[in-house]
Amino acid sequence: MVLLGSTGSIGQNTLDIAKRYSLRVKALCAHSNTKLLNKQIMEFKPKFVAIADKSKVKEINHTNVYAGAEGILQMLEAAYEKNEILINALVGFAGLTPTLKASELGYKIALANKESLVAAGKFLKTSDIIPIDSEHFGLWYLLGQRKPKRLLITASGGTFRDTPMEELAFVTLKDTLKHPNWKMGKKITIDSATMVNKLFEILEAHWFFGCKEIDAFIETKSVIHALVEFFDGSTTAHLANADMRLPIAFALLNKIDKPIVPNVNLLHVKSLEFKDIDILRYPVWQLKELLLKKPHLGVVLNAADDEATRLFLEEKIAFKDISKCIMNAMEKFEHAKIDSIDEVFSTNLEVKLFCLNFFKSRP
Repeated sequence: MVLLGSTGSIGQNTLDIAKRYSLRVKALCAHSNTKLLNKQIMEFKPKFVAIADKSKVKEINHTNVYAGAEGILQMLEAAYEKNEILINALVGFAGLTPTLKASELGYKIALANKESLVAAGKFLKTSDIIPIDSEHFGLWYLLGQRKPKRLLITASGGTFRDTPMEELAFVTLKDTLKHPNWKMGKKITIDSATMVNKLFEILEAHWFFGCKEIDAFIETKSVIHALVEFFDGSTTAHLANADMRLPIAFALLNKIDKPIVPNVNLLHVKSLEFKDIDILRYPVWQLKELLLKKPHLGVVLNAADDEATRLFLEEKIAFKDISKCIMNAMEKFEHAKIDSIDEVFSTNLEVKLFCLNFFKSRP
């Protein structure tokens, strides 16, 4: 396998599965964490290594190192063999170009980089892509070859699901990063709090399963990840303990007959709580129908969220400003025509510039 994003949580869980099943790791790629990368190099002995941060090259204990965005693509070419699998666990829009390159080369792609499908699902051959995501894995597990009436995924509700509405205008970055269910990266924790992350997953489900009847609701225990409604009136649900090693193992091995994670003990869970996604608390949720009608606008959603979240992380804007920025960008670019992959990249830049000017123009 070739693993992009080896030092992140998905990457580390992937290497745990590789170790457990004695899978060969041909190539590793990290952003800048050379200390952990060197440990991984020592343990898994990859033939190729890449580092996104060019300034870190000399810190890597390997003789075959590629550097920068172009270096990652060069490594993909050098490492490719027939039936090679790529795990793309890079974070952000920067993960799109490697996905496109891997698809062009013929890799089997296990995708944890949400932005690839959100921004460019229209231009990717999803039949060659396996999702590494609890929700989409759950949908795949439930569907088999049956045609669904409706797909449902669940949300945790994020950091502020129980916060009084009047307090949301005053929450801080530190407050936002305290997820009620688990510890995640900063970007995804913020996206969970705004519900943008669930819009991403709605779009991913559309591209993966070719369905537009998709919805979500809040399940506070994060035990149910996905449900499928069938035309006969039945509904099936996928329950599992939240552990990314489960979808990773299936992506790498196709079939699993040994325990990956413990089964859910419902007597221990005791009760489950379900809630609607309230657009007063999560204003971006009202964009769901527009995005399902025009899924190519995912690039607008992603770019606006990326820019607004960056400014929030720099503590230059308030939490509620993230949603305001996204809503304004979607209104501005609602009629954008995106008919080529080049237009995905140009629209991404246009939307980011719009968001910068949106905040600059405010009193």
